[in-house]
Amino acid sequence: MTASELTRGGKLNVNPPEDVDLVTLGQRLRHQRRVKGLTLDQLSAAVGRAPSQLSLIENGKREPKLSVLQAIAGALGVPMQDLLRPEAPSRRAGLEIELAHFQREPAYQALGLPMVRGGRRLPADALESLIGLHAELTRLLTEQSATPELARRANQQLRIEMRERDNYFDYIELAAAKVLESVRHTTGPLSQRGILDIAAHLGFSLHYVSDLPGSARSVTDLRNHKIYLPQVASGKGHDPRAVVLQTLGHFVLGHHDPADYGDFLRQRVEVNYFAAALLMPEKFATDFLRDAKADRALAIDDFRDAFGVSYETAAHRFTNLATHHFGIPVHFARVHESGTVYKAYENDDVRFPTDVTGAIEGQPVCRKWASRTVFAADDPYSSFYQFTDTGKGTYWCTVHVESTRSGEFSVTVGTPYQHARWFRGGDTTRRTVSTCPDPTCCRRPPAELVERWGGQAWPSARVHSHLLAALPPGTFPGVDAQDVYEFLQRRAQDRPSQAPS
Repeated sequence: MTASELTRGGKLNVNPPEDVDLVTLGQRLRHQRRVKGLTLDQLSAAVGRAPSQLSLIENGKREPKLSVLQAIAGALGVPMQDLLRPEAPSRRAGLEIELAHFQREPAYQALGLPMVRGGRRLPADALESLIGLHAELTRLLTEQSATPELARRANQQLRIEMRERDNYFDYIELAAAKVLESVRHTTGPLSQRGILDIAAHLGFSLHYVSDLPGSARSVTDLRNHKIYLPQVASGKGHDPRAVVLQTLGHFVLGHHDPADYGDFLRQRVEVNYFAAALLMPEKFATDFLRDAKADRALAIDDFRDAFGVSYETAAHRFTNLATHHFGIPVHFARVHESGTVYKAYENDDVRFPTDVTGAIEGQPVCRKWASRTVFAADDPYSSFYQFTDTGKGTYWCTVHVESTRSGEFSVTVGTPYQHARWFRGGDTTRRTVSTCPDPTCCRRPPAELVERWGGQAWPSARVHSHLLAALPPGTFPGVDAQDVYEFLQRRAQDRPSQAPS
């Protein structure tokens, strides 16, 4: 058992944070050791542990087991509660803790700069200056994303709630079940006739027109209870059945005009969920998935085909049901061919890229992840499976590529390694290694490309089309430097440079 498990279990009469902060724990241990006038060697001899192991604990790089922590407290002659207190033991120690936390932030790690130890050799004024610089860096990065900040923070909060629920909303499932019962839908996927029956039951008629405003998926006439929809559904647009059900969902779920952007996002999530719960009813969907799991043949493609929906709808619906009903933690991502995240969700601890506000949308996905490698596959439109080793563990992913008016997107569903056995393709031999957010993984272009093209390239950034994406800092703001250098390298190999005539 570790120290954080001890405190979570409530076996000590202390009230630390939910998780023990290892940096603070290490500082308190070092402080108590110095108060007793002991060296690391002397303390290690007293507790029977190597000095190097105690050094890692003091530097916040290793969480001690309960037995080790008890031995240390005994050797120092202090209650273990003193080592677990959340406050720093001194002002100097507090500054060192703050510096350590700043240097562990992704924004600092992405710079590729060395870590500075805040030990006794670092003068107090230098320590305070470093903390001031880090605080200013954080402020500037936050300021850069201030324009869409409200939307990004609202989206982050909603994603936290989805994670806490395992993306399963029981009250929406119940509302969808009642609607299906009201039209006597008792088996299988929802047909177009069933959708018309639902609309009529709720007091609406459907009208397909050719002049619907381009910015709207539907328009509802509340006075006459008419829902207007586009006359011709494009193969690269939204599922017209889902659009109808999403519109009806606003009324079934009692929505009103959004009070703020967070309310707007919540309503969008709820109506999308409602539509999927009607197109893929919970009882029939879980029966289908249970049989597939028993055969170790879970497949989003089969789930899609069984209910006649889009791959993305099937992937979303799978994340609604997989954890709640089958205990399978999952993540979902919709990523543009440029590598930019448009949608993402996780409850399996996978580490999506984030900005300083914690927002995922608009961030570039690691080039080693299946969401990106699929675009380089010989046949990206066939079933694609991959294991990816990351700092948070190994994940298995299944990916589908779809074409839209905005380009190609990969739709990914992933799960930790041990759950891959339930899926078709779980025996794939395709495997990559990702060390992101370490910039040497894929954020920093190879040295040979930088040497050849550094200072010789000037791309003009395409404005981010994603609502929640802020312009990221970098060599070329808004443009992937490695993409630019690789493009120029290919062109240079194609033919000699030509001056304009």
